[in-house]
Amino acid sequence: MGKVDPPHPGEHQPRTNWILIGFLAIAAFFLIAEHTAHVLGALPYLILLACPVLHFFMHRGHGSHGQRHGGQGKEDGK
Repeated sequence: MGKVDPPHPGEHQPRTNWILIGFLAIAAFFLIAEHTAHVLGALPYLILLACPVLHFFMHRGHGSHGQRHGGQGKEDGK
């Protein structure tokens, strides 16, 4: 009688990945199909919310008021 080797831990990994990808694709399809009306209904509010959020993030790089960057200010005499 021969010895039966146990399956290796990662032997069925590619098949499991494809099953998971398929399940997630089906779930995403039904989520989008059933909730499109909800997302489109909230779209105007999301656009209005984007304005202050973008304003906040776009003005972060200006630095503080009264702060000189690299010594290039009016006080250098140039």
